[in-house]
Order: sequence, then C-alpha cells, then structure tokens
Amino acid sequence: MAYQTRATTKGGRDGRAVLDDGKLALAMALPKELGGSGEGHNPEQLFALGWSSCFGQAVLLLAKKHGLDGQAAKVTCAVELDKDATSFALKAELSLSIPGADKAKVQALLEDAHQICPYSKATRNNINVTLTVV
Repeated sequence: MAYQTRATTKGGRDGRAVLDDGKLALAMALPKELGGSGEGHNPEQLFALGWSSCFGQAVLLLAKKHGLDGQAAKVTCAVELDKDATSFALKAELSLSIPGADKAKVQALLEDAHQICPYSKATRNNINVTLTVV
C-alpha cells in the first residue's frame, strides 16, 4: 500500500464528516436543489475537488511527453447527481485548459491523463464522463 486515509461521517448528507487524523472536518448538508439547506458541503463537491486535483497531477506527469506546460494547465471537474425513476447516479465532465496551447495536443493530453488518473480508473465504465478541451 502506498497511502491510506480514512474518514468517518455521522448523520449522512446532513451530518459531519471528519478525517481520522483530525486535519479536516466538514459540516455536510443536502444542496438546496435537493431540498436541503445548502449550508454545508456535499459528497459531489468533495468528489469534484478530489478528482480535479488527482487529474491535475496526471496532467503534470504527462504534459512534457505532449510538449505542453503542465504548470499552466487548469483542470475543472463538474459532477452531476442525476435521478431517474428509481435511483440516483453520477456523471462528470473533466475540462482541461492550457492557455495558448495547440488544441489537438491538449486533447491528446486530456485523453492520456484520463487513462492513468486513479479517479478516472475507478469510475471507468461506471459513470458517464465527458472530456472537454477549453
């Protein structure tokens, strides 16, 4: 094992989530769009933060191979919670922007990063993911 972290939540989407090391504790709340107060964080926000950061590291790792400046890259992860007649499901969009860079090179980097990012691997064939060059 290279690394492990643990979090505990009490109260579900209207509770409190705490990392076991105590370095981060968040009030959780249903978003207003789902009938909640919106006065806290939600799992989709945390997922978007984690995935964009992790994906950004994959971009940094691969950028030189594509002749691009990884330090100039900006990754955005949009996470949506959809509801059908019986359940909820996630979908996501990963967007990559590198100002002044060739769009085809950025697209190739985006696709390569999606192959090695651990979040992308974990969600592959489980949720709909759109890749977009900005």
